[in-house]
Amino acid sequence: MPSNKIPRATARRLPIYYRYLTALKNNKKERVSSTELSQAVQVDSATIRRDFSYFGELGKRGYGYDVESLLKFFMSILHQDSLVSVALVGVGSLGSALLNFNFRQDANLRIGAAFDSKPEYANTVMSGIPIYPSEELEKQLKEQQINIAILTVQGEHAQEVTDRLVDAGVKGIMNFTPVRLSVPEGVQVQNIDLTNELQTLIYFIKNYSDED
Repeated sequence: MPSNKIPRATARRLPIYYRYLTALKNNKKERVSSTELSQAVQVDSATIRRDFSYFGELGKRGYGYDVESLLKFFMSILHQDSLVSVALVGVGSLGSALLNFNFRQDANLRIGAAFDSKPEYANTVMSGIPIYPSEELEKQLKEQQINIAILTVQGEHAQEVTDRLVDAGVKGIMNFTPVRLSVPEGVQVQNIDLTNELQTLIYFIKNYSDED
C-alpha cells in the first residue's frame, strides 16, 4: 500500500493517470510505456516514473506497464471500486450547475444531498438530488454517512458553515468560496478559485503566447 506522505502534486496527477488508463482498457490495449503515457497526459516520463515509485514496483523494465493491473491498482487507491457520496452546501448558480452535472462521467462519485438556507430550495429535488434546509445539515450528514462536502455558499458564511461541517464529521471540503478556511488538523480543504485561475490563464496568454 502507498505511503500517506506522497507529495500533493503526485496525488493531483493520479486521477489523470486513471482516466487515461481507463481509455486504454476500453480500447483493449494491454500495456503502455511511460513514454506513451507521458505523451498522452502531458507529464514528462521521469515525473511519471517518480510518481509511480511511491507505490512500489508497478512496471517492468523493457515491458512498461500492464494496463489492466495498473488500472485495478489506481482504482483501489482512488476508491473507484466503491460509491463515494458527497454533499453540496449552497444551491446558487454554481451549486445548481454542479447538481446538474453531478459527476455524470464517474459512476463511483455522486452528490447525494444538498443544503441551502433559502426557503424556496428547502425540501425540494433538483436533478434527482434532495435539497434539505440548512438546519438539517448535521443530522443528514451523519445519517447518510457523508464526510466530503462541496462548499458554494457566500463568502461571509463560509467559515461558519465549515465549522458546522467539521462538527458533523466532514473530513474533506472542496471550497469554491474566496475565503481561506480554518480547519483542524485531519480535515483537508481543496480551494477552487475560478477568478484566480482565469487571471493566471490571462497572464500566461499575454506573456507566453508568442514564445516558441
